[in-house]
Amino acid sequence: MTAPGADLPVAIVGAGFSGTLLAINLLRQGASVVLVERDGKRLAKGLAFGTRQVEHLLNVRAANMSAFPDDPQHFERWVGQHSGQKANRFVPRLAYGHYLHEQLMAALSAAPERLRICVGTARDAVPAPGRVDLHLDDGEVIGARALVLALGNMVPSPPPPLAGLSGQVLRADPWGPGVAEGLEEDSHVLLVGTGLTAVDVAISLDRAGFAGRVTALSRRGLMPRAHAEEGPHVTPVSRPAERGSWLLHHVRGRARQVGWRHAVDELRPHTQALWRLHDAAGQARFLRHLRPWWDVHRHRLAPAVASHVARLMAEGRLTIAAGRIEQAREEDGRAIIDWRERHTGEHRTTTVDRVILCTGPEGDITRCDEALLGKLLARGLARGDGHRLGLDVDHRARLIGADGRCHEALFAVGPMTKGAEWEIVAVPDIRRQVWTLARALTNTQWVGGEGL
Repeated sequence: MTAPGADLPVAIVGAGFSGTLLAINLLRQGASVVLVERDGKRLAKGLAFGTRQVEHLLNVRAANMSAFPDDPQHFERWVGQHSGQKANRFVPRLAYGHYLHEQLMAALSAAPERLRICVGTARDAVPAPGRVDLHLDDGEVIGARALVLALGNMVPSPPPPLAGLSGQVLRADPWGPGVAEGLEEDSHVLLVGTGLTAVDVAISLDRAGFAGRVTALSRRGLMPRAHAEEGPHVTPVSRPAERGSWLLHHVRGRARQVGWRHAVDELRPHTQALWRLHDAAGQARFLRHLRPWWDVHRHRLAPAVASHVARLMAEGRLTIAAGRIEQAREEDGRAIIDWRERHTGEHRTTTVDRVILCTGPEGDITRCDEALLGKLLARGLARGDGHRLGLDVDHRARLIGADGRCHEALFAVGPMTKGAEWEIVAVPDIRRQVWTLARALTNTQWVGGEGL
């Protein structure tokens, strides 16, 4: 007897990397899919790979960017790279967006009757026995046997001291149009954050011809480290038995033995398991004390990008500062920022022409302007994780509701599951997550190249 809703498609909201790759995997395993994306221009690219600027490079080597875990050299073949030297290249994110789009179009060509791409906004989702009804903004209701949220990264909310600044001087979305609009040659730009996003924005401003000053400010003033020119060639190691501070001592010891890059890279197969083995208090201690240090060593810059940043700093056009913004006000179309320097405790005042938020994605879903999320939260069908990193999900990617129970037909993948997975922002981690979920949704027990 066929289960209720078994003949319905899987609905995926969001067609960035996570949603696109999940759709492709489901199609490869015989399922029908409806892929909903609000911005047709970002179809199969999303925020990360939708850039049109060639200076934005991948932060992972081409050798590890295949979309398919059962075909590790897929992307290398696509881009025409075969030698070890070329595999070490860091390809423009623009090219990777084309790669993803091509894979989706190939999947559509192979199974046109099983993939529907719908450009629109999902406004609501109502579970019913054996199905979920997804409501779009044009009034259409899509019946699905499962709904997967692949919403990617949310635009950050301004920190309280900056909340009063107008859109004339504050740009909350560093990827939005007009970030550099109206800047003069002698303008001063403040980047709030010193991570990968700040680096991208600083380089984009330079490439656009901006010759003014850029100051990047974060609490610790930490910048991402650079990848080595070659590698890594990491020998698999067993998962460390240590926890908490003992695990930190272990990693530091390994760094002295084999170098910090190698010590971090050999943890990669184990980081999700290590995260789950720590209780909520242990995870919170990591986030409070070690997360900034982990981020700058784990999420690195391509060597060419690191060289570009070093040149901007040497020329005095990019300054990195460590401190906390205390208040901000707006006068005559400029922002006056009062902040306290981290190492000296001194109060400083900096006047800038533009403030651009580069603080990373918003993790507190209660602050996100997303209609579908708001409806799911209001009904108790979803909740934020305890660390405010995104949505609360279990090990099977099922949404956990306000009552602590999982819903069998509501799922989430990608960066918004960071509270459960921690390492879930890079291609290698997401491709494994969506691969696993696609198998679960299709009851697949055998996958070519991987086995049981």
